[in-house]
Amino acid sequence: MLTKRGAEACVHWHPWAQHPCAATGLLATLSVLRLLSMKIRVLGCSGAIAAGYKTTAFLLDDDVLIDAGTGVGDLPLDALARIDHILVSHSHLDHVLSIPLLADSVLRLRAAAGRPPIQVHALPQTLEALRRHIFNGVIWPDFTRLPKAESPVLSLHPFEIGERLDVGQGRSIEVLSAAHTVPAVGFAVDAGPAAGHAHWVFTGDTGPNPALWQRLAQLKLSHLVIETAFSNEEHELASLSQHLCPAALTRELAFLDGPVSVYITHIKPGEVEAVMQEIASLRTCHILRPLQAGDVMAL
Repeated sequence: MLTKRGAEACVHWHPWAQHPCAATGLLATLSVLRLLSMKIRVLGCSGAIAAGYKTTAFLLDDDVLIDAGTGVGDLPLDALARIDHILVSHSHLDHVLSIPLLADSVLRLRAAAGRPPIQVHALPQTLEALRRHIFNGVIWPDFTRLPKAESPVLSLHPFEIGERLDVGQGRSIEVLSAAHTVPAVGFAVDAGPAAGHAHWVFTGDTGPNPALWQRLAQLKLSHLVIETAFSNEEHELASLSQHLCPAALTRELAFLDGPVSVYITHIKPGEVEAVMQEIASLRTCHILRPLQAGDVMAL
């Protein structure tokens, strides 16, 4: 069986690898191998910052970011330069903070290598918020026009809820609805045919959201990453800010056929123990556990 490492080696030394047809076949093989070994690494999953706590960011394989919170800063420079796509759930700072910093870090490396712009994908309202409030020359330089307007380090790409995004190598990500204080979405990563098209789902920041469960009922789930930002004691604050608390989480999970592996994210620093104690008392068929930075989920 041809491994990914073996296939990549063929590109360098096999005589037939120079033939266009062989090269096409080899790229197709590598795409299949990428699908078979797809993984998501948790770079950050906290609702705010403190020592040991990073805000939301996930790395799909080595080139797709799902949200860009402070956890992105733990990647070495060469890993940052490999990122080609950033999918943004909404405009709040804890999810977008690393986009401008990443652009500045990798601009020279990508320009020297002739790499195309990093594609930032989000709702039109989210992209407008980035243009107006981040890349405005006041908070940060406009890296959608730097180093040159015709070859910037970032390009902005709108999507809509229900759209399926092609991020290369045969990988497909569906945009899901979310219910938050600003226009927001979640994402469903299709693990491909080898996994029976099971999906890794991230709800994004959201309060109660019937539309999400209607869509998830039509998908096969391998993992569900769902936010629970506050304890039950702060249920009024959770409701006002359109987040979940454990009591609301219980009501939401009742719509989900199971059992499913459920990972709790976006808990505020200092609240993890209280929130997880309340979650541990929930009566559910699902397997609930706290998400942690450094976790790797194989799809």
